[in-house]
Amino acid sequence: VRLVESGGGLVQAGGSLRLSCVGSGMPFSKYGITWFRQAPGKEREFVASIYASYNTYYHDSVKGRFTLSRDNAKNTANLQMNSLRPEDTAVYYCNARLSNDQYWGQGTQVTVSV
Repeated sequence: VRLVESGGGLVQAGGSLRLSCVGSGMPFSKYGITWFRQAPGKEREFVASIYASYNTYYHDSVKGRFTLSRDNAKNTANLQMNSLRPEDTAVYYCNARLSNDQYWGQGTQVTVSV
C-alpha cells in the first residue's frame, strides 16, 4: 500500500495550489481520505476530509478557500487551495483510513510568501 502526495510548492499570498494524493495497493474508493498539515513547531492539524460517501468536512480556517474532491477511477484525492495565506504554510499529509486500517503519505511542502 502506498500513498503519494504531490503539488506542493512556493506561492505568493492570494495564490492557488492543487495537492494530489494517489493511492495504490488498496481499494481506494472504500477509504476516507483526510488531509492534515503540520507547521514548524506546531502539532499536526486536520485540514479536510472526504469519505467514501463523498461527504466532505473542512477545518473552519479553510472553509470557502479549500475544496477536497476524489476521483476513484484514478485512485486520487485532490485538495484545491485558493486564496492562500502565509499561515497555510506547512507540510501537508494525506491519510487514508478504513476502520482501524490507515496509511500516511510522506508529505508535501506548501510555502506561502507574503
